Amino acid sequence: MLVQQFLEQSADRTPNQIGLICDGQRLTYAQIDAQANRLANALKARDIQRGERVVIFLPNRVELVVGIFAALKAGAVFVVVNHTTKPDKLAYILNNCQASALIAAGHPIETAQLLVRLVPSLKTIILTSAGQNASPDFLSYADIQANASAQRPPHVNIDLDLACLIYTSGSTGDPKGVMSDHSNVDFATSSIISYLENRADDIVINVLPLSFDYGLYQLLMVFKFGGTLVLEKSFAFPAATLKRIEEERVTGFPGVPTIFAVLLQMDLRPYDLSRLRYLTNTAAALPPTHITQLRAKFPWTKLYSMYGLTETKRTLYLPPEQLDKRPGSVGIAIPGTEVWLEDERGNRLGTDQVGELVVRGRHVMRGYWGDPVATAARFRPGALPGERVCYTGDLFRMDAEGYLYFVARKDDIIKSRGEKVAPKEVENVLYGLKGVVEAAVVGVPDPVLGEAIKAFVVVDDAALTQADVLRHCRAHLEDLMVPKSVEFCRELPKTSSGKIKKTDLK
Repeated sequence: MLVQQFLEQSADRTPNQIGLICDGQRLTYAQIDAQANRLANALKARDIQRGERVVIFLPNRVELVVGIFAALKAGAVFVVVNHTTKPDKLAYILNNCQASALIAAGHPIETAQLLVRLVPSLKTIILTSAGQNASPDFLSYADIQANASAQRPPHVNIDLDLACLIYTSGSTGDPKGVMSDHSNVDFATSSIISYLENRADDIVINVLPLSFDYGLYQLLMVFKFGGTLVLEKSFAFPAATLKRIEEERVTGFPGVPTIFAVLLQMDLRPYDLSRLRYLTNTAAALPPTHITQLRAKFPWTKLYSMYGLTETKRTLYLPPEQLDKRPGSVGIAIPGTEVWLEDERGNRLGTDQVGELVVRGRHVMRGYWGDPVATAARFRPGALPGERVCYTGDLFRMDAEGYLYFVARKDDIIKSRGEKVAPKEVENVLYGLKGVVEAAVVGVPDPVLGEAIKAFVVVDDAALTQADVLRHCRAHLEDLMVPKSVEFCRELPKTSSGKIKKTDLK
């Protein structure tokens, strides 16, 4: 199945169903499909060929959704870039993927003019801002919607063709484009929809950027099962988001730990959230204390604790009925896939041994765009001739029943006093201290210890002191795991997808 067919089949099956609520608009599947057809035909008229890359540089808004499906309908590959990306990084991504088209807001216009000079592969730039006049360099999105044909372009792809490039955050270097073909996306969406038990009457709110694969897949999944997506620009105003959930009778709310940490500090009584059926979490594991608190705040919902990475989309999920028994686990392999743990010599590991998670399945992506060395390191030969599996770079342990527990990223392990310390274990203890809202633990150079453990915490109790935090840690951790120092922060640095950015703390 091709990804654009998620939209097309929903438009054919239920044309008058509201598929998207965004920017004050309520668009049916038929309307979205028609808008995407017009933009696709305009791209084709500008000689955008099968497999060429169309970069969409917009915040969460209707034109971004339309642009994604228009690129696919034109036979191209879509690339969503976070709208806060600076011009130099945007130019890097455009040149890295050799983009043929760019869809952007156009403010400031000087940025678009600069990109024309910096990116030789660009054939056309389409600007969504009102008042932009068509020219040989820039087309007007509004003019396209007013004048282009709404006839659905014929399919030219097969499911082995690339559907999208998703650029990783690049916190440790230049961003890498993860190549996802149509069959990767089709499989991943179907697997996730199956365990979430999504249905056509589900209304899902998304406050995450569509440049983040977790946010992007909310759109793709909803359009595949024919539900309604409430697309918000961000979670900057939590009270407004809760009001939106109430007004739109939302049934599904995907979040990340930093979002749920905010919700746990709020009084939810003014809002009617009774229609919520499920909450999902990924990007980082929820601390067990937050799981307990979330279940107390949302006792009528199912909470799905999950783990994934862009290179496989989703990998693990914990069935909600297992939360009481193993709140620290992120679960088992998603339906239709297989996982195991290996040591550094490639030996498979068993119960209670710590090793790297290896993933096998149709959701294992194609590799990194234009980077065969990084691709070969992450995607390695599997058991069957010609297949590749994904080495995640993340350390896990497995219990006797096969449920997996995140330990640390391999490159996050702190080596202190000659011993290995997993930051996540220390962070979970910090979250257990009343008043701690967010916590991050890193290793910092130390002439005696090699690396000293340093904790950064955000608190809602001004009376908490470093002595209180260290006392709590000494009561719950081995001596070698107790932080040497604690720094109180008003907030922790975040990536555009809401993850705590430890590289900035270091």
